[in-house]
Amino acid sequence: QLQLDESGGGLVQPGGSLRLSCTASGFTMDYYAIGWFRQAPGKAREAVSCVSSDGSTHYTDSVKGRFTISRDNAKNTVYLQMNSLKPEDTAVYSCAGGWLTTVQDMCIMSRVNYWGQGTQVTVSS
Repeated sequence: QLQLDESGGGLVQPGGSLRLSCTASGFTMDYYAIGWFRQAPGKAREAVSCVSSDGSTHYTDSVKGRFTISRDNAKNTVYLQMNSLKPEDTAVYSCAGGWLTTVQDMCIMSRVNYWGQGTQVTVSS
C-alpha cells in the first residue's frame, strides 16, 4: 500500500518545539517533492513548507526563521522542525507528495500524488 504517515504532533506550550515526521511506505521519496500543510478549525488548508527532490525549499512567511524542513532519503522521511511555536500554529498538519513536482507547485497543492492523514499540533499554555 502506497501511503504517507505523519508523526510527532502533540501539545506544547508557546515557545516550545516539536519535530514532525512524514514517512513514505510502498514507494521511495527520492523523486518526490514533499510539502507540509496545516488546517486550523474553520480555516482553509495552507502550505507551511515544501521541499523538492533536489533540496530546494519554500516557507510561508509566518514560519520563516522558526520552522525548518529537511529530508532524509535513506530513511524515506521528511521532517519539519518547529521552534518558537505560537498558539496560531495550532492546526492539523499533513504531508503530501508529488512526483517530480517543483517546490512551487507542491506548495500550491498542484500535482499531488499522495496525502497523509494528518497529525494534531496544539500550542497552548
